[in-house]
Formats: sequence, C-alpha cells, structure tokens
Amino acid sequence: MSDWIVSIIEGGGYVGIAFLMALENIFPPLPSEVIMGVAGVAVAEGRMAFWPLLVWSTLGATLGNYAWFLLGDRLGYERMRPFVDRHGRWLTMDWRQVEATSRFFRRWGQWVVFFLRFSPLMRTIISLPAGLAHMGHWKFLIYTLAGTAIWNAALIWGAGLMARWFREFEHYMGDAVLVLVVVMTVFYIYRVMTWKAVNHDPRDPPT
Repeated sequence: MSDWIVSIIEGGGYVGIAFLMALENIFPPLPSEVIMGVAGVAVAEGRMAFWPLLVWSTLGATLGNYAWFLLGDRLGYERMRPFVDRHGRWLTMDWRQVEATSRFFRRWGQWVVFFLRFSPLMRTIISLPAGLAHMGHWKFLIYTLAGTAIWNAALIWGAGLMARWFREFEHYMGDAVLVLVVVMTVFYIYRVMTWKAVNHDPRDPPT
C-alpha cells in the first residue's frame, strides 16, 4: 500500500495528495500518517512546498469527512431507529445510546469534531454522528478544517524532522497498516461478543 501511496503522490502532486486525504477519510485503514509522512519527506527534500501541501491536504481531508457528514445529515438519527433496533448488536449500540449521542452533539459537537481530528481511530467515524445529529454544516466544516490543518501541519513538520528515518523504514508502512486493520477488526469482534443492550424505557413501543 505504501508503494501505491508514493506512486499517487509522485504522479498527481498536490492534487494526488488531496485525493489520498479525501480517500483516507472515507476508507480509514488508509492512514493519513503515511500519506503526510511521504509528502513531508518530499517537502524536506525540496520536491514540494509546505503551504501548498498543507492547503491541498487539508481540503482533501475536509471533503472526505464532509461526505460522511452529508450521509448522516441526509438520514437523520430519527430514521435509523428500526435499523438500530434490529441490528443493534452488530452496530454495538442501542437506540438510547444513539439519542444520547445526538443530544451530546447538539451541545458540544463542534469541539468533539475538532479534537478528534487528532485521533487516528476516531477522526473519520465522528463525521457520521455529527451529520446524524444535524450539526450545522458551516460549523462542522470550520471546526473540521481547523483541526485538520493543525494535524496536517504537525505531520508535515514531524516527517521533515524524521526524513532520513522515514526513508529507511518506509517499506514497513504496509505492514503497519495491516496490523492496524487487524487490531480494529479484533476490537470490533470483542465489542460484538460482549455487547449488551441497555434496557429500553417502558414507554417505548415493543420491537
């Protein structure tokens, strides 16, 4: 996978970076750390410039997150109840948890979106519940853009400092991605096997 990332960056330049960062936020196992690591090394070697890289990578990541947000906003959490009631175990959530998440997002959602941009596992997933809770579009975009810009700048800067080390260990990145996918899969299976629904409110209709 790391070879494919390098080929996209070398062939597509800044537009290729934007494409990869958008894809990373739609398909989480493609890590931004690897994408921005390769691009950061290119900056350190003089083949790319810091500011255009930061702008294009941030726009791409924001668009990828916005796709999940639009899906959630179009659905709305109210329309999900039959699906959640039927498939709660596989989602590892029940309807009360969905409602609690929605209330939380209406109050604190912008800060959750901002700070989880720094979380490798949660930065993509969080866009869907933000949309389901009908968070304001501009609010979502502004806080996503701000958090993403800070995170990408840190990755570019860090990759520049570790450019020599990164080149030496770049071929191990594919294995690192595979390990991440396996860990996420094992965690999900554990969640499914140990999940128990919260007792429903007696006023809820039977399902």
